[in-house]
Amino acid sequence: MKTDTIAAIATALSESGIGIIRISGPEAIEVADRIFVTKSGKRILKDCETHTIHYGFIKNKDEIVDEVMVSLMRAPRSYTTEDTVEINCHGGVLLMRKILETVLENGARMAEPGEFTKRAFLNGRIDLSKAEAVMDLIHSGNDFAMRSSIKQLRGAVSEKIKSLRAAILYEIAFIESALDDPEHISTEGYTEKLTGINHTMLAELKKLIASADNGKMLKEGIRTVIVGKPNAGKSSLLNLMVGEEKAIVTDIAGTTRDVLEESIRMRGIGLNIIDTAGIRATDDVVERIGVERAKKSAQDADLLIYVVDTSVPLDESDYEIMDMIRDKKCIVLFNKTDLTPVVDEETFWKEFGENGGFVKVVRTSTKEKTGMDDLEDVLEDLFFQGKIKSSDEVVITNLRHKEALQDAYRSLLMVKQSLEDEMPEDFYSIDLMSAYTSLGFIIGEEVGDDLVNEIFSKFCMGK
Repeated sequence: MKTDTIAAIATALSESGIGIIRISGPEAIEVADRIFVTKSGKRILKDCETHTIHYGFIKNKDEIVDEVMVSLMRAPRSYTTEDTVEINCHGGVLLMRKILETVLENGARMAEPGEFTKRAFLNGRIDLSKAEAVMDLIHSGNDFAMRSSIKQLRGAVSEKIKSLRAAILYEIAFIESALDDPEHISTEGYTEKLTGINHTMLAELKKLIASADNGKMLKEGIRTVIVGKPNAGKSSLLNLMVGEEKAIVTDIAGTTRDVLEESIRMRGIGLNIIDTAGIRATDDVVERIGVERAKKSAQDADLLIYVVDTSVPLDESDYEIMDMIRDKKCIVLFNKTDLTPVVDEETFWKEFGENGGFVKVVRTSTKEKTGMDDLEDVLEDLFFQGKIKSSDEVVITNLRHKEALQDAYRSLLMVKQSLEDEMPEDFYSIDLMSAYTSLGFIIGEEVGDDLVNEIFSKFCMGK
């Protein structure tokens, strides 16, 4: 591990009111003292208490660079557990770069991407799952992703993993002790006991793995596809949800011929909305390509919004859509309620059947901009009722974590098989240790330098 002193701009490299240059390492305070002076011209940081803030100036030789506030955090009470100094300066890009250059000229080196957080991990302040939560928090695109990242940063995932590993390690230790000292440690009835423990752990792992799909939606936003036949009001709905005219709307059926994508937030829920071409049989080559893309998007969707034009009877295009989206999570919008309806819920359910994946029918008029509050209520209900995502439980949002959990699950399945086959106890121990190791990958106790470097290389420069 490198133990030299590093520095980087910790705030966004753009014009702002305040910028922060972070310095961390064994010589952080000495480096800062070489360039920081108080109003009276004194260099005081080496004698100051930890967690104090000081007013003064950054000087490059005899030239004043900026008027600043300097925060001092002595080891181990800092983010990296090293001596850390943060220079709070004015937020001009040129100015921040000038101060960073001054810091580097006086004994620090440029930090690598994510190196501050990497040092926090290597110094034992946070485990790897918490370190990854830092980056997830920075890139949060919606309220749910942000809350999940905060929960993970506070240890929701690592505590669960550590609890599972502790339970596995206890059983490994018992088996090894019994094999080493069979005269004093009896394994009578242990097979039945381990079967119950293993069953419980398999159930917990299965639940965590199952949460990963919800976690992906939570982290990246719900892939929401708007489908319907031509001129049903899909593009008007997209424009209403986005809040501006993103899609061309005309009375001519088939205006939308390609997939349009927009990302929005509704009541804190991230939605990646996709408007598709109206689904119908057509001889137009370009429109037909759009229809095929619409069908493909619908198959890959996390959530469908099926827009039904209630002013015209259901036809073959509607029946094709019903077959296509059957058993998918879907909200049905009965649109054009400002016109005389010829389709009602009873008619719709009679044609579709009660066995669909639909959540609720919502009545809207995109022309008169009505029904949007009801649509938002249904989306919010989907989240809080857990049909798409429950916010009360640990949710896996990291693909690397999911893969490690799957490896551990497979190892415990092998323990289950060995128990059923009445294999010797050392067989249990081997597969239990494999599960223990796989879970260790999540919190960073079983990872090599290459993986650590790869993970932190994805971080921004100043974090």
